[in-house]
Amino acid sequence: MDRQIQQAVDIAVPDSRSQTAVRVVIVGGHPLLRWALWRISEESNDMAPVGEADTAARALDLVYSLKPDVVTIDCSLPDNQGWRLARDLRDRYDGLGIVIVTANESDDLLFRALDTGASAFLTQTATILEVLSAIRHAAVSAGSFSASGLAQALRRRRDTSERLALSPRERQVLTLLRQGKSVPEVAATIYVSLSTAKTYVARLYEKLGASNRAQALMTAVDLGLFEDSGAIAV
Repeated sequence: MDRQIQQAVDIAVPDSRSQTAVRVVIVGGHPLLRWALWRISEESNDMAPVGEADTAARALDLVYSLKPDVVTIDCSLPDNQGWRLARDLRDRYDGLGIVIVTANESDDLLFRALDTGASAFLTQTATILEVLSAIRHAAVSAGSFSASGLAQALRRRRDTSERLALSPRERQVLTLLRQGKSVPEVAATIYVSLSTAKTYVARLYEKLGASNRAQALMTAVDLGLFEDSGAIAV
């Protein structure tokens, strides 16, 4: 393992000893993962791990006191606050690099990391080179987002959105459902018969792969079909 780490570091930064070290705080609920990220960054010529935490509260204190350049956050924290921690840190520190680490790889998690303001997204199966690259990206470009497979995920989202293209009337019905209106209320609002309103709702459910209002609205949120992030009445 150590030889693998050192080889990856040597390949990635052959002449980085003269560079200022990137200060890294490592946050995660699993000691083994924290150890692995610590060793990877410690063995790198241009990084310096300066602290680790196993809860969001401890992480906030460390970031405040140590002022790192980058924080890696395993979202599987014991207090289930990994995602909130990422958002809190972004709200407090514009220039802080934030690397999200998750156990599973999915487009939903990738876009969730993007929405929290993270600088990079990794899975626990990432290679050492990918880990190093994510931390370096976060250090120099905290406000942009990097993830392996990002282009493909964006393409899949675009293809899905095109496949689920809604007519203006269907979008109107979706908005009314979001507001908590019943199907009869939808019919009255858009001046159509109850059977026509039921048809619109049924088409929406079919396009969104949903069997009820809650599923349809959550899928619409995930697909970015709403222009704002207001509350949803279900």
